[in-house]
Amino acid sequence: MVDFARVQKELQECSRDIERSGIKVIPKSEATLARLIGTIPGPVGTPYEGGTFQIDIALPDAYPFEPPKMQFTTKVWHPNISSQSGAICLDILKDQWSPALTLKTALLSVQALLSAPQPDDPQDAVVAQQYLKDYQTFVGTARYWTETFAKKSSLGIVEKVQKLVEMGFPEAQARSTLEAAGGDENLALEKLCSG
Repeated sequence: MVDFARVQKELQECSRDIERSGIKVIPKSEATLARLIGTIPGPVGTPYEGGTFQIDIALPDAYPFEPPKMQFTTKVWHPNISSQSGAICLDILKDQWSPALTLKTALLSVQALLSAPQPDDPQDAVVAQQYLKDYQTFVGTARYWTETFAKKSSLGIVEKVQKLVEMGFPEAQARSTLEAAGGDENLALEKLCSG
């Protein structure tokens, strides 16, 4: 049976520290603490910077003696995270889990994974290949996915493409240039004008 008293304590610890870590964990519904939603900010200095990533957390009956099952619900472009399902390849979520770890330390580890991909042990082989063979394209794609899926407030890609189309650029070219520029419309405009 899940140790709900411990889970409650962990949730309180996370909410006390939210200002510093930016990491949040809340119950998915009031009915149970076995299903949670974790939120981590994209690490500064990475293509994920500025994004807010949601992670679905399911606690097995044997928690904390078994690791929580975590999966991104926010789409993310990363060698160790499935671009299709959001599955995470991280040792502490498998055989390196210890009951001494908490949901917060697990989420901090996932956040650290965003900063330091392990392309030699990939969850998504396509992304890992791109990371190893064409790093600039990987960074551009990761930034684009962050802009598109992990940012709420910024102008959406559709609006940015529309703005470029209104300036007289063909839609397909505007979209592909914007993707290559990682969603940065000024950089895309520069490329379109110089091309």
